[in-house]
Amino acid sequence: MEYENILVTFEGPLALITINRPNKLNALNKDTIKELHKALSGLEKDKKVNVIIITGSGEKAFVAGADIAEFANFSVKQGTKLAAKGQELLFDFIENLSKPVIAAINGFALGGGLELAMACHFRVASENAKMGLPEVSLGVIPGYGGTQRLPLLVGKGRAMEMIMTAGMIDAPRALDYGLVNYVVPQEELLALCTQLANKISNNSPVAIRYAIKAINDCFNSSENGYDTEIKGFGKCFGTADFKEGTNAFLEKRKARFPGE
Repeated sequence: MEYENILVTFEGPLALITINRPNKLNALNKDTIKELHKALSGLEKDKKVNVIIITGSGEKAFVAGADIAEFANFSVKQGTKLAAKGQELLFDFIENLSKPVIAAINGFALGGGLELAMACHFRVASENAKMGLPEVSLGVIPGYGGTQRLPLLVGKGRAMEMIMTAGMIDAPRALDYGLVNYVVPQEELLALCTQLANKISNNSPVAIRYAIKAINDCFNSSENGYDTEIKGFGKCFGTADFKEGTNAFLEKRKARFPGE
């Protein structure tokens, strides 16, 4: 399927989504959010895909924020709807996707761009990456989950400072904060993400789906993460993946998970 603002390519069980608006530093607008949702929905259903990587086109930006011109004249009602719809279609959607999503941060990840990266299951950054939530400098607050996910990743005090100063942090500091898992030269970014994705792909897709749900529920005040873990652990025993995984271990061979 062809899209106007994104590119989707495949390498074995891996899918790479590239946000392709280089003239806008890959800024998110409503159409791009809709396209990302459509692509991710399709990839989640595609049994040939185990892991998804999201990155930005070019060498300057992952996503340098939302497209401000699109909402500069919005009313209170329109602004509220923008945030609610965006969270539903993309940010919460990615966080709860049953397949792992890795953010390959290849430059600026600001505002909605950092919020997109934080919605992914984990992040890898290039050495030139810069991250921040500058919304308060525009008279608004992060609206795509930034005030919620950033404290969970870096702690309340650091999140308060980053949001209230509207400043950027570089890749080494993001690594120190725990905002990203790795920092590598830009030319090695996708290679490392692919390596990590392939390691994930060697494991049971069903077990990974249950693990994502259990980890997310650890941070969901309306859920008991321990109960989710117990239920998920038990359900695994009824899967073909569990039978294959245990048989392969006992037979001293590599497992070939059917994904069910």
